[in-house]
Amino acid sequence: MILIDKLCYRSALRYVNAEEKFAFAVITLLFCVISRSFLVAAAALAVNTFLMVKKGKIPINLYVRLMRIPIAFLLLGTLAILVNIAETPLDAFAIPVGEWYITGSVSSLWFGLRLILTALAAVSCLYFLSLNTTMMDILGVLSRLHCPALLTELMLLIYRFIFLLMETASEITTAQHSRLGNKDFRTSVKSFGSMGAVLFIRAMKRSNALYDAMEARGYDGKIRVLRKNYPVKAKEIAGIILFEAVLLMLTVLSWSMRK
Repeated sequence: MILIDKLCYRSALRYVNAEEKFAFAVITLLFCVISRSFLVAAAALAVNTFLMVKKGKIPINLYVRLMRIPIAFLLLGTLAILVNIAETPLDAFAIPVGEWYITGSVSSLWFGLRLILTALAAVSCLYFLSLNTTMMDILGVLSRLHCPALLTELMLLIYRFIFLLMETASEITTAQHSRLGNKDFRTSVKSFGSMGAVLFIRAMKRSNALYDAMEARGYDGKIRVLRKNYPVKAKEIAGIILFEAVLLMLTVLSWSMRK
């Protein structure tokens, strides 16, 4: 299983009502994106981390490991904002390189830091939803929100095939390692290309077999899955409303400070 799926099924927040978690994650994400505020992003990141680590019982080392992935992309993506090459040094820092300077301004540094923190807060909202809510529960929420059935069914089938292809790729990789298929770079590239070709062929065969199996079981164009609904708790709803109200006040405060 994928690490995110393992953590999701072990989470202590798994049995909390899926609509509550979906609403909390989406509304908090919207506040982070709309406000572009340090305060809102910091509050969302701190609360999401607390809920996942303390309430959801997700190991802190695994959570940090997952957060390292977006941090690496963000640092590389904002490098062009933080660092400039110019003939005139700017006010934050300046490293002379011949007649030019590797330099940056204070305003660009603050903008880059705010962008990184906002993006991390938004990612933490998505992690909160995915690490504490199973895929079937998420699809159930989307169905109740009248999301097109075609879209939810495609998501379900793609989700299913991710595990099939990962299992097949793992088996092929093991077979290649046992036959010294990765002894050097040239052989590794050739083995990787062969694995991709085999995966494509097997994916086509399995998709056809899956469709035949569905047809044999009375498939009429709609996939029906049993879902379990968890009760809505007034205490959790009150907590969500209170936190979102705080984010709303922080958003208004940040907008008024910019003016």
